[in-house]
Amino acid sequence: MNSPNRRPLSLDGLRAFEAVARRLSFSAAADELHLTQSAISRQIKSLEGEAGAQLFNRGTRKVELTAAGDLLRQAVVPALDGIDRSVRQIRVAQGRRAVSLSTFASFATLWLLPRLAGFQQQHPDIDIRISATDVRVDMDDPEVDVALRYDAASAVPPEAERMFGEVLTPAASPWLVQQAASGQTPPLRGPADLAGHALLEEDDHHPSAANLSWLRWLALQGHTGLTPRRWIYLNYTHQQVQAALAGQGIALARMALVHEQLTRGELVEPFGLSGRVPAPSSYWLIPLPGARLRPELRDFIAWVRGEAAITRAALGDTPGDVPVDAPPASL
Repeated sequence: MNSPNRRPLSLDGLRAFEAVARRLSFSAAADELHLTQSAISRQIKSLEGEAGAQLFNRGTRKVELTAAGDLLRQAVVPALDGIDRSVRQIRVAQGRRAVSLSTFASFATLWLLPRLAGFQQQHPDIDIRISATDVRVDMDDPEVDVALRYDAASAVPPEAERMFGEVLTPAASPWLVQQAASGQTPPLRGPADLAGHALLEEDDHHPSAANLSWLRWLALQGHTGLTPRRWIYLNYTHQQVQAALAGQGIALARMALVHEQLTRGELVEPFGLSGRVPAPSSYWLIPLPGARLRPELRDFIAWVRGEAAITRAALGDTPGDVPVDAPPASL
């Protein structure tokens, strides 16, 4: 029984702590848990109050665990794993069917989650567990059934199925393009005009970042060395998309992930078809070797295949047209 002077620790707070401790980033933890950064900060502050110790050293450029934080991490990680495992076992015992998948955060946010309601309507009795992480999934993880990843063809296992390829295109809010057309901001008629605008750039340490960068796109367009009015660096593709929608700059968008926004006119391509550049990697569906092909998993894989076919058709994707101008990169 809890003593009168000690409240039980919040499970949400412990999950927030585990995510920050693993990612060493409040913003990355917020994206993973689909919360605001301020909500994560409040949960950590409350947990520090309960623990009576500072759990993180918060610097301007990085976050580090304190000794107290590392001690708590060693206890929290296996405890949460055990809780999650027990809940899944209970669900199975109660006849609940579930599919567990691993993917990266931007793909989950921009492609998977907007479509998932369709699967849930078709299969209301199947629970979905999404682990959104940019860390390569352990192919022997018994807790994961299927992975949806972004990788080069040479880097995926033989059982991987190509969903669709990658095409990059400059994308901006209609408001920003209209401002440029009316002369209220610098022009935006061709790639050279990007020197007068803010560019939203990928800012992480994954090898794929080079293939998704403005520097590569500018070089392919013959504008090596162009410097924009300013750079705005963001860790995740979905952050770049949100910034572009808000008119904060021009994103180098991944068409597979923003096709709906382009179709609805929420984003526009200032340079049209001439701005589109293929990238060397593709999106893959990878059933994990240890996953037993249960009926619910077959249903989910069939649904993903169907949604991927719709995306391929919308993009005019040709599976054989995979550029090879860059080394393998993965997310």
